[in-house]
Amino acid sequence: MVAKCLVCKKSFYTKPSWVKSGGGKYCSLVCKYKSSKQGKDIPCFICGKVVYHPKGRIEQSKSKKYFCSKSCQTTWRNTYFVGEKHANYRDGRATYKSILTRTGVLAICKLCQNRDKRVLAIHHLDKNRNNNKVENLVWLCHNCHHLVHHYINEAKGVMVPIV
Repeated sequence: MVAKCLVCKKSFYTKPSWVKSGGGKYCSLVCKYKSSKQGKDIPCFICGKVVYHPKGRIEQSKSKKYFCSKSCQTTWRNTYFVGEKHANYRDGRATYKSILTRTGVLAICKLCQNRDKRVLAIHHLDKNRNNNKVENLVWLCHNCHHLVHHYINEAKGVMVPIV
């Protein structure tokens, strides 16, 4: 049996027994929830797409940020729960690579201009591994990294500030 949705006016197929028992009024669960007028159309926090959220889901949100999909939610979580907010965060001594990546510094060796990410490492300019400030970190390939640590002339070339 063909029926028309009471909310979006779209034609859909339903069982005659559902219509007889008072059902078959809505084409989907989304339209059924919209008919109850308890939820809201809320824009996605990441992409801005407007999506309907039922009242219960709105009340359960801890962050009060709403998303259109798990993909958008994951994008937000991966930018928000970083560093000390991350569940597995310990002391921050091993986060220098992600710090340099997140700040947008291009992954290019400072000395030889190598762009192969497989051979790039992070070098601490002051050789203090606990000082993870962006000004103290620089990309070096493994070869240049070895040269900087073992040959004074190469180390002078790295000490030039990042432009």
